[in-house]
Amino acid sequence: MDWMDPLSIFFLFVLAITFLWKTGAFRNGSSQNVPPGPRPLPLIGNLHLMDLKKPYITMCKLSKQYGPVFTLQFGSQKMVVLTGYETVKEALVNQAEAFAERPFVPIFDDILEGHGIVFAHGENWKVMRRFTLTTLRDYGMGKKTIEDRIVEECGFLIERFESYGGKPFENTEIMNTAVSNIIVSILLAKRFEYDDPTFLRLLSMLSENGRLAGSPSVQLYNVFPALGLLLGARKKLLKNRDEFYDFIKATFIEHLKELDANDQRSLIDSFLIRQQEEKNKTDNGFFHNENLTALVANLFGAGTETTSTTLRWGLLLMMKYPEIQNKVQEEIAQVVGSAQPRTEHRAKMPYTDAVIHEVQRFANIIPTNVPRATTVDVTLKGYNIPKGTYILPLLGSVLQDETQWEKPLKFYPEHFLDSDGKFIKRDAFMPFSAGRRICAGETLAKMELFLFFTSLLQKFTFQLAPGMSKDDLDFTPLVGLMALPVPYMCCALSRS
Repeated sequence: MDWMDPLSIFFLFVLAITFLWKTGAFRNGSSQNVPPGPRPLPLIGNLHLMDLKKPYITMCKLSKQYGPVFTLQFGSQKMVVLTGYETVKEALVNQAEAFAERPFVPIFDDILEGHGIVFAHGENWKVMRRFTLTTLRDYGMGKKTIEDRIVEECGFLIERFESYGGKPFENTEIMNTAVSNIIVSILLAKRFEYDDPTFLRLLSMLSENGRLAGSPSVQLYNVFPALGLLLGARKKLLKNRDEFYDFIKATFIEHLKELDANDQRSLIDSFLIRQQEEKNKTDNGFFHNENLTALVANLFGAGTETTSTTLRWGLLLMMKYPEIQNKVQEEIAQVVGSAQPRTEHRAKMPYTDAVIHEVQRFANIIPTNVPRATTVDVTLKGYNIPKGTYILPLLGSVLQDETQWEKPLKFYPEHFLDSDGKFIKRDAFMPFSAGRRICAGETLAKMELFLFFTSLLQKFTFQLAPGMSKDDLDFTPLVGLMALPVPYMCCALSRS
C-alpha cells in the first residue's frame, strides 16, 4: 500500500479520530464532571509526562496542578489517581465497597490468571480472602503460638549475625530468609535453614520478580500488551512463576499423601481438606489447585519482602541516627532487661513503638499502593467516577501528607509521641493500605516487626562499615514494585 495516497491518509485520519474520541481527548471533562487531568496525546496518552522509574513522584507533582483527584491516561487505559489522606480515606474507608475491586493489569493477569487473593476479582476474591483470614488466625496469627515461632526465628537470626564477629556484611538475603520462615511455617508447616539452596532459589526468584514487575519495560507492557513478545522481562517473570509454581505443586502433592482432617498442620492442609469437602458440590468453583498455587505464592511473597524490607530500612536508619538507636536500646534495657522481648512489652515501650511506626512511614515501601477498581458508579470529591475505573490511591501521599505530619520528609519518631512521651495512633498511618483490600497479614507483620527489631537491637549495636560516614548512606530506593533500600554493608557489634 502507498501510505501517501489520499485513501491511506484518510484511513489513518479516521483511525486517529476514533482513538481520540474513545479515549476522551475531545471531550470536555468539566461538562461530564469527571476528574481533570493533563490532555493525553494520541496512542501514548500521558506516558510522556511520567518518570517510569519513579511514577509516584510524577503523580504527586501533577496532583499539585490538578488536585487530589485527577485522571491520567496510558495508551487507551484511563486511571484516576487519589492523593492525600482525606481523599484516600474518603475512598478506601468511607466508601470501602465502591473501591473494593482490582483492575485488570496485563502482567498480573498473565502471572496469576485471576487466581489467589492479591489480584483476584469478585466472588473468587471474597472466598479466598475469607479462607485466608480464617486460616491465618487458626494457625496463630495474633496469638502466642505464632509469637513463639517468631521468637525462635529471632534466635536463629541473632546467631547468624553473631557469626560475622562484628565485621561488615550485607543483610538482604539473611533478613529475607528469617522473615520468610514465619509465613513458610504457616503455609508449609516447616522452616528452612538459611543456607538451603531451594529456599534461597525461591527467595531469589521472588526478589527478581518484584524488581522486574515494577520495571519501566513491564510498565510499558501494561500499557501496550502487544509488546509482550518483544520484552525479555515478561518472559523472565513467567519463567520464574512457572518454577515457583512447580515447587508449590510438588509440596502440596506431598501434603496430600499424609493428609489428615484431624491433624491439619498448615494452610495447604486446610485448603486440601476444604477441597475434598467441596468436591461433591456442584458449585465447587473456588477450592481448586490453581487457586491454591496462586494463594500460596501470594502469601509467600507478601509475607516475606514487605516485612524484611521494612526491617532493612530500620537498621539503615539506626546507623544514620545512632542517638535514636541508643534511646531504643535504653528503653529495651529498662523494660525488658536481658529477657526475650515479647509483644506484651510493647505497651510499655512507647519510644520503640514510635520508632518502628516511623520506620514504616518514612520507608514508604509501597508508595503507589496496589491499584483498585470501582465496583459501582461513585462520586468522590464532587467528581463522577464510573464503575470499573482503574483507581490508584497513592499511599506515599498519605504517609507524607503535609497536613498530617509535622516533618513529612524527615525521619522523626516524635510523629507518634505526645508531649508526655506516650505513644499516639495516627489516622494517616496507612502502610498496610485501608478498606476492604487492606493487607490480610497486617497483624502478623506488626508482631514480626516489633519482635525482630527489638531482639536485634537488644543484642547488637548497628554501625557503618569502617571507612564509611553517615553521608555515604544512600536513601534513594531501588526501582521495583517496592521501594527497596540500596544494599548496604553494616556491622552488628555485640552488646553483651
